[in-house]
Amino acid sequence: MFGELEDEKFQKKLNETLKNGGVIAFVTDTVWGVGCLPENEAGVDKIYSLKGRDRSKPLILMSNSAENLLPYVKNVSETAKSLMNKHFPGALTLIFEKSDKTPDTITSGKNTVGIRVPNNATYKKLCEIIDGNVLATTSANLSNHPSAKNYDEAVKFIGDSVDLVIKSYGNEAKGLESTVALAVDEIKVLRQGEVAVCETTN
Repeated sequence: MFGELEDEKFQKKLNETLKNGGVIAFVTDTVWGVGCLPENEAGVDKIYSLKGRDRSKPLILMSNSAENLLPYVKNVSETAKSLMNKHFPGALTLIFEKSDKTPDTITSGKNTVGIRVPNNATYKKLCEIIDGNVLATTSANLSNHPSAKNYDEAVKFIGDSVDLVIKSYGNEAKGLESTVALAVDEIKVLRQGEVAVCETTN
């Protein structure tokens, strides 16, 4: 069902690649992404370099479950918990205050970090076999260019720059990017995507 993702030799290769500062490309429920281990500074640097990404723009953390992401954030309000229960997994990125576990290298010096759980079976399987189950991610494209929406576009846009491109195995991206909402003190939508979220004020 998931091809090489179910092969022990490939799983070992994948984890060794990431541990050594590698960057991988993969499908999500929205668009294709690139990612590395959050604590691996070499991998983070490679993502910014291959995309030509401004270092003032942070990466986000993605996993196959919210439980894997909660240690990276703090001060999660009841409203935010309700949003997570409703839209995780799904096309919603929530930005929280970061905990001490979140490396400064992925947050561009900010005290916040975005987290998301994509609703894509291939991505979930990928995270299940990655050591730590969490990736620091951004979209699979050169900065200020369209995001890759399928395997062929991912290979075309950044295939020569990443260490591995993981096939989608029939679980394709929808092409519409996630909604991004700030969840510090109140809920404020920063980018409207597929998911509709009501803003709150104190």
